[in-house]
Amino acid sequence: MELVHKRCAGLDVHKKGVVGCVRLADGTQVRREVRRFGTTTRDLLMLADWLSSHGVTHVLMEATGIYWRPVWNVLEGTFELVLANASHVKTVPGRKSDVQDAEWLAELLAHGLVRGSFVPPRDVQELRELTRTRKQLVGEMTQHTLRIQKVLETANIRLPSVLSDIVGATGRAIIRALAQGESDLQRLAGLAQGSLRDPAKQIELITAMEGKLTSHHRFLLGFHLDIIEHLERQIEALNHRVETAAGPFTWAIDLLDPIPGISRVTAETVVAEIGTNMRRFPSVRHLLSWLGLCPRSDESAGKIRSRSIRKGNRWFKATFIQAAWAACRAKTSYYRSQYLRLKARRGGKKAIVAVAASMVTAIYYMLRDGVAFQDVGPHHLDTLNKARLTRRLIARLHALGYEVKLQPSA
Repeated sequence: MELVHKRCAGLDVHKKGVVGCVRLADGTQVRREVRRFGTTTRDLLMLADWLSSHGVTHVLMEATGIYWRPVWNVLEGTFELVLANASHVKTVPGRKSDVQDAEWLAELLAHGLVRGSFVPPRDVQELRELTRTRKQLVGEMTQHTLRIQKVLETANIRLPSVLSDIVGATGRAIIRALAQGESDLQRLAGLAQGSLRDPAKQIELITAMEGKLTSHHRFLLGFHLDIIEHLERQIEALNHRVETAAGPFTWAIDLLDPIPGISRVTAETVVAEIGTNMRRFPSVRHLLSWLGLCPRSDESAGKIRSRSIRKGNRWFKATFIQAAWAACRAKTSYYRSQYLRLKARRGGKKAIVAVAASMVTAIYYMLRDGVAFQDVGPHHLDTLNKARLTRRLIARLHALGYEVKLQPSA
């Protein structure tokens, strides 16, 4: 087997320790040395000195939770680091130990049998942590909103059936008043804003608020509303931090913003998850595979067992599926026509994944080449192959009992 790296090392990383195996090849002779280190900064510096003393050039480690991050931060810049998916570098069953795992990693790296995972630069990692934290806080706000709705339903207050957003301006004012002990329905209805001040709406609102609210319900309403308002302040502070961290990538965010379905927040998430250097992915297919937005290859004995998409980057996938739904609502967009065309044959779920994949494809080439977005329009698929479309429409008319004679227009 071809030898790719003569001096390399494999690291089996755990929470409290690191087992390192140095593999040194000199002609036909192969020498291995194994040592154990702790995970404190001092121990990791000793690990770096040990690797340097043997002239190691490449180091391979598994992506085990977040335990690889401190090791990566210490060794980065000194060695050529490779991070491997743990499921891709499993050793032979029945021969499992920390030492054997480290030796196996070193052997795979020496012969170039492992493909490294995508690890973005440190500034992109920092932006990623901020955007993921923001998404988690927004999710917590949604959970507390649902809990408020549950408390109202328990008290037989049908406010959610009248208000489209129970934590909007009107809903929040009414819930705060209820939590503070207000029981006069006329005063509560007077807190409404906008179209809800219409007399007919006022009557509907008063009827919906007739329930049995106890002190227990009032406490829970105020408790959850306080948490929502606190989370809003935290998200606002986080947004300012995201804007600062995204400063070097403003050009990429501005480039992606015109895409249908892509908001400023979504563009920041895209940059945080995949970065701006598309040269890290050999092709757009590699990017789609890494994100989990393409059919899996599962074939046995000539039969396709499954074509469902596999698990990918859950942070990116959820955000982009949502963006794809938004893009499909733009009536003058190519993505809407693509969705409707595929939905008729494959169903809505597969169609929306295909739209998301098309949007990622556009983003890949935009970031790689620095070109602006150009929507080809809703009739692009019809004009792509005019002859094929003509034959299909003629066949359709023949099936309906018509004779067709084509004559080119002037």
